[in-house]
Amino acid sequence: MRYMHGRGANVVACDLNAEEGIALVAELGERAMFAKLDVTSDEEAAAVIAQVVAKFGTVHVCINCAGVAAPSKIIERDGNATSLDAYRRTIDINLVGTFNMLSKCAAQMAKNDLENGEERGVLINVASGAAYEGQIGQAAYASSKNGVIGLNLPAARELGRYGVRVNAIAPGLFGTPMVMSFDQKVIDSLIESCEAPKRVGRMEEFAHACAFLIENAYINGETLRVDAATRLKAR
Repeated sequence: MRYMHGRGANVVACDLNAEEGIALVAELGERAMFAKLDVTSDEEAAAVIAQVVAKFGTVHVCINCAGVAAPSKIIERDGNATSLDAYRRTIDINLVGTFNMLSKCAAQMAKNDLENGEERGVLINVASGAAYEGQIGQAAYASSKNGVIGLNLPAARELGRYGVRVNAIAPGLFGTPMVMSFDQKVIDSLIESCEAPKRVGRMEEFAHACAFLIENAYINGETLRVDAATRLKAR
């Protein structure tokens, strides 16, 4: 958000954490807005889009980053099947939430005037390297992120007629609040799986990848891996 704002864009942060969202907007000042949002809520998503349009007039770009990681094995240590509720929550947030915001933003983008005679908007959905190499205990997370990748082509094919492009980014190990909440031993183990550079990705590197997908009008229906050649092992 800081990266895009620094490049002159109007930016909107949507999150459940109102305290941090409000603080970020206060830091950025003009051309920034915060909206509290549960991405799984049909009503809240529609209300937020209306707020954004009321403030900035339109929506040109949506970067869907909302996600949770809830590690659990398919068969628990006691021999019982894992909780279906836990699996469903991950799918609801990571996949259904992504579709919810994608569809509502696309409908708004379709109302925009064409830019350069061909574009009205860009959608970027955040997948994960786990979509390709899901580790043991990541059944819910990996399948939700694989579903995000699966949205790319059908969405790009359908929305192309409106001048809306759809791509995804499959990031590796980035210093997000979710990742940094892991035990340090887990983080160190993940860093070890990075080929080069052997470190946690910087958020400006992720933001730069988003800007690249926004600016290059000929990339559509694709997933960009941004992961230092990381390939996750089974455990």
